[in-house]
Amino acid sequence: MMQEIVVFLGPSLPVDTARGILDALYLPPARRGDLLLAGSQGAGTIVLIDGVFFQDCAVAHREVLAVIHEGVRVVGASSMGALRAAELDTLGMEGVGEVYRLYRDGVLTSDDEVALTFDPLTYAPLSEPLVNIRATIAVAEESGVLTRDDGACIFLEAQRRYFPDRRWEDILESLKGSIPHYVLERFRIFLISGVRDVKAEDAVLALTTVRNRVREPGS
Repeated sequence: MMQEIVVFLGPSLPVDTARGILDALYLPPARRGDLLLAGSQGAGTIVLIDGVFFQDCAVAHREVLAVIHEGVRVVGASSMGALRAAELDTLGMEGVGEVYRLYRDGVLTSDDEVALTFDPLTYAPLSEPLVNIRATIAVAEESGVLTRDDGACIFLEAQRRYFPDRRWEDILESLKGSIPHYVLERFRIFLISGVRDVKAEDAVLALTTVRNRVREPGS
């Protein structure tokens, strides 16, 4: 019999961090059929955070709806979960967090925004998802580290790259000559502590949301 709460998690948040928030069965990024299997083995709540995109068949809309039909609560956030929730929130899937809202409202439209490469053993991210790059640049602009023009230049350079090639140092290196050296150096210093990880923030929010509901009488 599977544990009541099942979480599909990979590069969005370290599993050790997640376990400190919510007691659950943690499984790797979901592939097609994984949610059906979890539902058939007794999961009452499924939290879909990470799923495969290009490496394998992605989680299908039909399987999400199938487990919901069987009475399973399905919560989505951060990455694949945010995408599916934005598409299926009117049909019973629950979306949580900023990435979900951005997709729901049509601000983001491409899977490419949350795609990244990661270590297949540790799930540690090896590239930066565009949604985090976008958010980090916004914070840098608000803080006066970047002008809007410089921020736009950096974002366009990141956006044009294939997702495995989105790494801060490579992006900034390619902009030498396009952005003044002192601006790039100031931004590099900012990145030491100023990177905003929206996907991690949303993963924490999703786990916290489920944990709090578990604690509510009659939930």
